[in-house]
Amino acid sequence: MAKVTNKYPGESRWKGWLYLLPALLVYLLFTLLPILETIRSSFYRWDGFSQNRVWIGLANYAELFTDPKFHNALRNNLIFVVFYSIIPILIGLFLASLLSRRKIPGFAFFRTALFLPQVISMVVVGVIWRWMFNPTFGPINSFLRLIGLESLAISWLGDFTWALPSVGSIGTWVQYGFCMVLFLAGMQHIQEEYYEAASLDGAGSFKQFIHITVPGLRAEIAVALVTTIIAALRVFDLVYTTTRGGPGETTMVTGFLIYRAAFTTNRIGYAAAIATVLTLIILVISLIIRRFQQRGNEENA
Repeated sequence: MAKVTNKYPGESRWKGWLYLLPALLVYLLFTLLPILETIRSSFYRWDGFSQNRVWIGLANYAELFTDPKFHNALRNNLIFVVFYSIIPILIGLFLASLLSRRKIPGFAFFRTALFLPQVISMVVVGVIWRWMFNPTFGPINSFLRLIGLESLAISWLGDFTWALPSVGSIGTWVQYGFCMVLFLAGMQHIQEEYYEAASLDGAGSFKQFIHITVPGLRAEIAVALVTTIIAALRVFDLVYTTTRGGPGETTMVTGFLIYRAAFTTNRIGYAAAIATVLTLIILVISLIIRRFQQRGNEENA
């Protein structure tokens, strides 16, 4: 009997590692090492310029968890999750169901147009919407005045009540196209026979959506949740180009707090501590969503 020298089919697994080596080196150099350096810096007091770093242990973290500015910024990030994740997923599900279940003339155009905000730079998006929300000559207030609702024409980005929802609505506009395209791709794998059988049983469009479409998109919804929640927690450029965290600190987020601590007050160690905590929060949320997805797959198996 011939002796089996390789228990894996195909080429040696060491060749596989060799193929992965270039990408792995790039990942280590530009992702993993900066993360490790950030964690290390969080245990020091350092202004970013001098050669003298002072070891202070967990002092940055102790200050962080008692800092009301961090609590406010994190709370705003959690509010952004509603605008960046929950609302876009609901809109994406509705649009995907609408575009996939009926033959609509110009389908490719609508899909491209609705996805377009996702590929535009967030800096450009922020500049465009800052002009849209301009209280004097912005199109939104101009339209409100045109239809006789001048009392509603306010300084959207300068109002303490409406600044955060206004910036959040921009995030909704950016993210819903991504969710829609993701769900449209997932719907290609749902067999049409399920809908036909449900129709014969008397199930309407809404029941088909709830009992067939949504369960069939479990994996895509999990991907959309992870991606959009990460976008909400690490948002910076949109806030920077629209409100700079104002008015006051009503739109302050952790990303902008990191920027201000590192480059305005030169507290690199404290900024690194915020970044480390934010990374851990994102990691935990991603693992929780993945766990729920795996449990759902096991129940359906």
